[in-house]
Amino acid sequence: MADRDRSRRGGARGGAGVALAEIRRCRPGDRADLYRVCLATGDSGGDASALCRDPDLLGHLYVGPYLELEQSLAIALVDGEGVAGYVLGALDTRDFEARAERLWWPALRRRYPEPDPAVRPTWTRDDRLAHLIHRPPRAAPEITATHPSHLHIDLLPRCQGAGHGRRMMATLCDALRERGSPGVHLGVGRRNERAIAFYHRVGFTELRASPDALTLGQLL
Repeated sequence: MADRDRSRRGGARGGAGVALAEIRRCRPGDRADLYRVCLATGDSGGDASALCRDPDLLGHLYVGPYLELEQSLAIALVDGEGVAGYVLGALDTRDFEARAERLWWPALRRRYPEPDPAVRPTWTRDDRLAHLIHRPPRAAPEITATHPSHLHIDLLPRCQGAGHGRRMMATLCDALRERGSPGVHLGVGRRNERAIAFYHRVGFTELRASPDALTLGQLL
């Protein structure tokens, strides 16, 4: 899948001083690095390290299920310094949610108790993330009816603005198309204006809006 769109890994530099990077499928040994990228981009694209006591919580929510349940659609970006980004997808969102409910969330729910709703105003960032483990968001039926697949993408700052994100999105969308998906969607917080602009540039349009987030989609 990724072999069709890769550059040579290593310390070489591309045009205008841009470091070359390789797009490849994620490997079992990548998990810790992918979790690290998730944390480093988890505050609307900024570093969330100072906001989370448990550095693995964001990864458990937004990386782990894809590595476990959709390995063939888990793609990493690797440069001379290591793993610098990822794009993760699910072909059938409804099926993915059902499998995660059976196979991914139960062990995490035992590890992370649900925070007390009676003191919700005092919840920490970790409490809010633990709440999502117990009550993960579900895609709206009107979204999955036309855009049944979904994806997440995150890149470290050192690899942003060099075309890597566009190549990664194209790689995953090609894979979804080849598997018969008619459309893909994603969610993004309204504060992440840079990401929203990027998604629009690569052909995603608004499907749904709330005060805090947007759902964007693209027909394949």
